[in-house]
Amino acid sequence: MESIQDEFGFLTDLVTGLAAQFGDNCEVVLHDLTGPYDSSIVAIANGHITGRKVGDPGTNLGLELLRGNHVNGNKFNYLTQTKDGRILRSSSMYMKNKAGTIVGSLCINYDITELMIAEKTLQTLIRPGEQTEVKESFVTSVSDLLDALIQEAQEQVGKPVAVMTKEDKMRMIQLLDAKGAFLIKKGGEKICTYLNISKYTLYSHLEEGKSAVKESVEG
Repeated sequence: MESIQDEFGFLTDLVTGLAAQFGDNCEVVLHDLTGPYDSSIVAIANGHITGRKVGDPGTNLGLELLRGNHVNGNKFNYLTQTKDGRILRSSSMYMKNKAGTIVGSLCINYDITELMIAEKTLQTLIRPGEQTEVKESFVTSVSDLLDALIQEAQEQVGKPVAVMTKEDKMRMIQLLDAKGAFLIKKGGEKICTYLNISKYTLYSHLEEGKSAVKESVEG
């Protein structure tokens, strides 16, 4: 398979079939990752789970994978949360072409909120195996996705922008780069505005950060 379109009929049937099998609490999403990330969703069933539809963007996890931070990328049976606080048990599987380039993904998000309320009696159903908690942002625009990435990076730095030092801003830029924020169109401009720095300063911090990582590895 060289692209999602090569098997689009089968993949959309798979989306429909999985959602039918597991019911209204199971969202199944097909992403085409060869085009613009701000409209990667090409098929979705039970989109009411995360409030998304065809033409909406992927999540931060997909960005990190495209950024090259994960070799395999597949994640199974992890917990995440929607904007309105519902808990999802999710799996994300990525598809590659013959050259090994990622061309798409299939994601399953099962709403276990009601099951967690009855966790004591349904524990074997809710937690059938080992789980990893992952923070995943479900959004309906890449602008919202970038806002979520900025907020998360600032929380990791632990300071408001007004009192950040040069080193703090450099660390925040490195965190955002690692999460794929600069793959978003005009992401650099928004980050510059948020940190109150120039584009020159942004690129300088990026290069300085990469050099520091390289020296650390070589050392």
